[in-house]
Amino acid sequence: MDEAATTGTVRSADGTTIAYERSGAGPVVILVDAAGGFREMGPMRSLAAHLAGEFTVLTYDRRGRGQSSDTSPYAPRREVEDLRALIEDACGGSAALYGFSSGAVLALLAAAGGLSVTRLALLEPPFAQGEQSPDEPDLAADISELVAAGRPGDAMLHFQRSIGVPAEFVDGMRDGPGWPAMEALAHTLVYDLTLLTGLPAEALTALTIPTLVLDSAQSDARLRGWAQGVAEKLPAGRHRTLPGEWHGVSDEVLAPVLADHFSGRAD
Repeated sequence: MDEAATTGTVRSADGTTIAYERSGAGPVVILVDAAGGFREMGPMRSLAAHLAGEFTVLTYDRRGRGQSSDTSPYAPRREVEDLRALIEDACGGSAALYGFSSGAVLALLAAAGGLSVTRLALLEPPFAQGEQSPDEPDLAADISELVAAGRPGDAMLHFQRSIGVPAEFVDGMRDGPGWPAMEALAHTLVYDLTLLTGLPAEALTALTIPTLVLDSAQSDARLRGWAQGVAEKLPAGRHRTLPGEWHGVSDEVLAPVLADHFSGRAD
């Protein structure tokens, strides 16, 4: 992260403390993490460093992760309120949002909830728009049961396998240096799964914010189809496929595309 990066906190409507980090200068962009991601683990700090030459970039720990606190019971609107607090208290009243995976769905919820969002960029939002079969296993219930039984590691692995993470990424995960942190936030996986049911498909048609929806050429057809479907529903949505890996695009490829979108150069 840039040496000039500063840290701070805001207090959400329910009293939860949300920790954030700010770098750069220019129009404000908030980066919204996916399931299991926070400032110390995941792609957002590195991406922020690539964007900070043109934008003021905020990365933050979503509730229940990293240095942010938590308040029960969970509800998607509380995470929207977290973003509202960041926008109003740390961003001067408005911001663009970039969301990855479930973080992209949270960004959509925030915009649909009336927050002052100037532009949206979304990488592979897992928003199936009602496609799931009603007799699919209840993954959120499975995760809750494993966490309650004192098995957060098993909960994390079950989540990763259930959402389709390739075996080569899951195998050996327990042996990685980030495993203790992943276990510590396993309970928040239920939050992400709950988010995915919090946005009605028809809400997309009312969002007129300029939105870029991205996917990776190496992702599976399901993820790419969801991304394209979201873009088609949004009145000001554009869809673009980038070179990348499964459910991911490198900073070197992603950052210039985001910069062009957030600056309006790509319009």
